[in-house]
Parts: sequence; C-alpha cells; structure tokens
Amino acid sequence: MSSVIPVSLPQNSYDIAIASIAELGDRIQPLSKLGKKALIVSNAAIFKQYGQTVTDSLTQAGFTVSSCLLPAGERYKTPATLQKIYDAALENRLERSSVMIALGGGVIGDMTGFAAATWLRGINVVQVPTSLLAMVDAAIGGKTGVNHPRGKNLIGAFHQPRLVLIDPEVLKTLPAREFRAAIAEVIKYGIIWDAELFEMLEQAKRLDQIRAVGDELVREMLVRSAKAKAHVVSKDEKESGLREILNYGHTIGHAIESLTNYKVINHGEGVAIGMMAAGLIAVEMGLWDRAECDRQKALIEKAGLPTQIPGGFDRSEIVPTLQADKKVKDGKVRFVLPRQIGTVIVTDQVAPDTIEKVLNSIDLLRDP
Repeated sequence: MSSVIPVSLPQNSYDIAIASIAELGDRIQPLSKLGKKALIVSNAAIFKQYGQTVTDSLTQAGFTVSSCLLPAGERYKTPATLQKIYDAALENRLERSSVMIALGGGVIGDMTGFAAATWLRGINVVQVPTSLLAMVDAAIGGKTGVNHPRGKNLIGAFHQPRLVLIDPEVLKTLPAREFRAAIAEVIKYGIIWDAELFEMLEQAKRLDQIRAVGDELVREMLVRSAKAKAHVVSKDEKESGLREILNYGHTIGHAIESLTNYKVINHGEGVAIGMMAAGLIAVEMGLWDRAECDRQKALIEKAGLPTQIPGGFDRSEIVPTLQADKKVKDGKVRFVLPRQIGTVIVTDQVAPDTIEKVLNSIDLLRDP
C-alpha cells in the first residue's frame, strides 16, 4: 500500500512517495516543466539489482534514458567523482528540463543532487534511495554536496528534489551493517522529535537485522522518520533555525568519520558515537537526566551500533576538527543536545573542556 507525505515549501514543494520503484516513470511523468531526458546515477552493485526496473519504468513513460555509474563508498564522494556525472550530462546532452535520477544510498543521492544543482545552473533531480539511511534522512530535504579532504559535506548546495520515491522492498537486499547504520538516524528522530517512535524501538525484540525487525516496524520507521523530516524541512528549508536539530549526533560523528578517512566507520556508526557523546555532554551540563541517557545507550547497543570511539587516531584531534564543521558560527561549535526524549536544544555554549572530558570518558572501540 502506497503512502504520500508532502514536503510543503514556499517554492519547490514535492512529495515523498512510499511505493514500488516500478512506478517511478508514472509518478514523475506528470511533474510540470519536466523534459524527456533522464540520467540515472548509481553504482554498479545497485544498478545491477534495480537499474533495469528503473530504466524500463522510465522508458515506458516516454523518457530517453542514459546512465552514469560511480564507484561505491564515502571516500569517493569528491569533486573528482562529481566530474563523471558532469561528463555524462554533457555526453547525453542534458537540458535544463532534463532530470537526474539518484538511484542508491546517501552518497549517490548527495552527489547527484549537487550535480543537478550545478549543471546548467540547476536541473531537476529525483531521489530513489535504496538504503534505509538515505530513505529516512539523506534523500529528503534538498541538502546536496561532496566532501573536502578536511571535512564532510563542506562543498554543497540546497537543491530540492522533484520527488522522493521510497520502496521498502529494496531493503530486503540491504547488507546488515548498512541496515544497522540507518537505525542510528531513526533513533535520532526519536530523541529530537518523536518520543513514541523511540518507545516503539525500545519495545522491539531486535533492531540489528531487518528480518528480525519485521515489515510493519520498518514501514513505521519510514513513515514516521519521513514525516518528522518533512515537517522540520517545511518550517526551515535552509537550516537557519529549527532544521539544525536534524544534526543531532552529527557534529562529533562527522569529525570522527573525517579523522578516520571514512574507512573505519560508516556514517550511521559515526552518528551513533556522536549521539553518545552529545548525550553525555548534556548530562555533564545538567541538561539531561542520566537515566534517559542510559536508555539512549541501550537502544544504540540494541541496534548493534558502536558506543565507543574507534582507535587509529588521537582523540584530542576531535575538538580542533570540530572548528571545520559547517555548523560553526562566529567561531563557536553549535551542538544539538537533548533535554528529554523527544526534545532537544541547539547551543554554542559547550566548553571545549567539557567536550574533551566526555570524549576521554568514552572507551576506545577495539574492533571497529
């Protein structure tokens, strides 16, 4: 059964459709000012599984379809890889009315979105996320970009998609580690917005494998996460206020990802560690109850996610790295900190000494 969740914006509103990817062509065909050229951007593994279905759907809807396959992994989310999309756009003569289809996880979605934002000063993009992480977070909201060697997503633009199409069936082929990573973002929504979702996750017998979680709870995760993000983005499209709460766990998480060269932990694992740190900072500052912080830790562990900092680098490097974060304002790092499950605040009043004390209290991860 399909569901449609609207993302209402002053300009460029769009829908999040929970439906089969076989419906893609029919769902984008009615969109206004859309030409008939489509470029699918994906990686080889994802395209092998779903590329033909998407291509057939678009072709049957009257689109002329081409494709661009990129290497998989966060380490390839660079300006150099982005050039491959531009080359394909030029080779296939994409026009301002053409559409890029991001078929893949968050890396593909971010790069395709940024390519669409900058090719011919902006063309259409449709997000077709194939990972749970992208479904609940990256594909929604119009944030696009690539990484700089010294920081994540420092090069980017806001560029809203024309449609986000989420097919829960594709998750059945998702590797277990990627599924667990996405649960970090779902837990995040529970902490920042939806206490009922958090309690649902607590009541689940297991969260570390999609088969153990079950179709009903997975769909509930998708719908509730999408509604939460759609509401926040609708209120604050370009992160000038409320939208900052979506960065819960990301500040320290991004720093650790960067310091380990995106090779040791994945994004969701970084967010899990970042949520642990942010929760402990909130406790240290007297903002959050220790018992609720322990509930967060238990849920992260239940999902098979790390609550420890990986080795291989000096943890004292984390605080200086935070200064390169795109959320720094007037030289001050802005943290999202919980007050209670379902409610957070944004503050730049976290002392470096407090951050270091908390980081030093977290054990090193022996087996990342």
